[in-house]
Amino acid sequence: MSTPESGAGGVRWRRFALLTVPAIAVTAGLGIALAQGALAASFAVSGQQFKVSASSLEGEGFAQYGSVDVNARNELIPVAVTAIREAKLHDLCQSVVTTLPVIGDISLNLTAGGKTPVEASNLFVDATQLSGDAVFSNIEIGRDASTLDKGPAEAQGMQDLFAQQADTVSITGLHQTAWATNAGTFKLSGLSMNISKGKKECF
Repeated sequence: MSTPESGAGGVRWRRFALLTVPAIAVTAGLGIALAQGALAASFAVSGQQFKVSASSLEGEGFAQYGSVDVNARNELIPVAVTAIREAKLHDLCQSVVTTLPVIGDISLNLTAGGKTPVEASNLFVDATQLSGDAVFSNIEIGRDASTLDKGPAEAQGMQDLFAQQADTVSITGLHQTAWATNAGTFKLSGLSMNISKGKKECF
């Protein structure tokens, strides 16, 4: 992250990057998280990450903390969970590329929110990469993950782990790579899905 600029109760970063959890803390915490059932996604994630982009995201009730996903082979995958109580996204794009024998690359692309924004409640994204230009209001950085209270009710991590939260978040030029997304509701206006040969990603 670059140096923050403060103003009007908010914090702005010219480029916002996903928080990083120290490797030692992640390694030590994975087994404990699994034993305690403190998993990010409520399902076994696939073996493929997907990309998501949006021209802008506005959210109320933001929280971010480290956690772990598990795949069908019971392998542990460290992630940073971004949780937002209410979110609106403009020009949403989601893509995943699968490489098949003989056929080669196959791309699945989904778009929505071109005119009317995509709306989500209790949104959780288990990401490995996130970037964009961000503005936060009343942000708290370095809060214990088990005490988060600004995001969705379930948005809490393990005790003693690093986390951050804010009353609101606004991100333009959003790019993220993720293993899983959960939402209480997900309203996709102008939804379009397309599958094609070749590698066609959102970014």
